[in-house]
Amino acid sequence: MKIIAIDNFKSLPKYRQIVLSIETAISEKRLKRGDKLPSVNKVALEFSLSRDTVLLAYDDLKKRGIIYARLGKGYYVKSEGFILEQRIFLLFDEFNSFKEDLYNSFKETMGSGAQIDIFFHYFSLDVFKKLVNENNGDYSKYVIMPTTLKGAATVIKTLPKNDVYILDQTTDELAEYPSVHQNFVNDMYKALTAGETKLRKYNKLILIFPESKQPPGMREGFIKFCEEHGFIYEIIPDFENHTITPGEAYVIPNDRHLVNVIEQARVQQLKIGKDVGIISYNDIPLKKVVGNGITTISTDFTAMGKILAEMIVLQKPDSVENVSRLIQRGSL
Repeated sequence: MKIIAIDNFKSLPKYRQIVLSIETAISEKRLKRGDKLPSVNKVALEFSLSRDTVLLAYDDLKKRGIIYARLGKGYYVKSEGFILEQRIFLLFDEFNSFKEDLYNSFKETMGSGAQIDIFFHYFSLDVFKKLVNENNGDYSKYVIMPTTLKGAATVIKTLPKNDVYILDQTTDELAEYPSVHQNFVNDMYKALTAGETKLRKYNKLILIFPESKQPPGMREGFIKFCEEHGFIYEIIPDFENHTITPGEAYVIPNDRHLVNVIEQARVQQLKIGKDVGIISYNDIPLKKVVGNGITTISTDFTAMGKILAEMIVLQKPDSVENVSRLIQRGSL
């Protein structure tokens, strides 16, 4: 049974790798109280390390009461009752208010025994790849938000398989990993179905859909609803230089486009909720008070963070679809 593992390509110092290896072996019950550790000389020789490096690791564990030394005998496990500090690599696509809710919920549920380092790839595969490669092996768990990045699955598969969790969007390529995610096809379809009565007031439904950043499931769910329920529809990549025709209703995943539509409606002196309908994605407090309130399709990001943290803390990996719903307000 191998207790200690050293990776020369990791940025984590060698003595910290020894400490983490022993802590992990104890937490996984591969080492128990009273078990003898490999000798300093054996570890140093096996991994081509100096004795000082191994002693530094053992002294750190000894000072924390995890192991003890017997003169002339070696080092032994003293305690199994310590809490293994989780080091979490958290890779988000971008920062916004609802991602902040997710992060705060995740951090609170993980508790004080976890060090959480957050990174952002901003929808760049190069940045995504660089962050994953630079931090591979330095963390106990990797929480990844791959979004729509093509090639992200290949990069993720370079990480230790049992330590990876997928957040918000998953794919068939990533089905082997535990996740808390949205089902964008079903969420869009069910939300529009819930608002069908009010949508019937409008002549045409328009989805503003920049494909480079938005989940393709949104588009699929929108088309499915429109075709099955007999709505005239259109999908446009952005709202630049667009004029609103009274009687249109817009489904808007991106908040920048939401602002554009509201501003254009004011320029044309159209009343939101009567002349033009709006459904936005992802609820934030501001959308409750803009105009007569903006109707939203939104998942519970606080719940998403809590569920994911519980998976990690309780060591119960799963695949969970996070609940989403239509919140109806005056814009529809």
